Amino acid sequence: MPRKYQSTERFLKPDPKYNSLLIAKFINCVMWDGRKSVAQKLVYDALDLVSQRIKDRPPEEIFTVAVNNVKPLVEVRSKRVGGATYQVPIEVNRRRQQSLAFRWILDVIRKKKGRPAHRSLADEIIAAFNKEGAAMTTRENTHKMADANKMNAHFAW
Repeated sequence: MPRKYQSTERFLKPDPKYNSLLIAKFINCVMWDGRKSVAQKLVYDALDLVSQRIKDRPPEEIFTVAVNNVKPLVEVRSKRVGGATYQVPIEVNRRRQQSLAFRWILDVIRKKKGRPAHRSLADEIIAAFNKEGAAMTTRENTHKMADANKMNAHFAW
């Protein structure tokens, strides 16, 4: 086998307001066309709304708990064996858990039309914090799919 270059993980600087790596990563996921200041304003406005609604905890802690609640533990992958395709449940690694959680939260926000994005984001963060909302529904559906296909787990190699 050829010796392929292994790229090293680039380290991200924490965001300037909350000094959080998780929020900095989320801002980068929100960003479109390199417009980071727009993404920062959206996320910071949403976190300000969250802090106004839930006063007993800091907004970065609420955001962290919300993302951790949305993270999937297992997912299904298609595996072709002997002419048949099986849905095989596999564990999700840490980085993919985080990226899926971000993606699901952003999908919910981008589908909601007719209201400001920072309000939709704040609502979804609070809903995920309370283990509710559309992103949590997506997570539950993913877990149900994995549970329903548990009998195919022996194909995971």
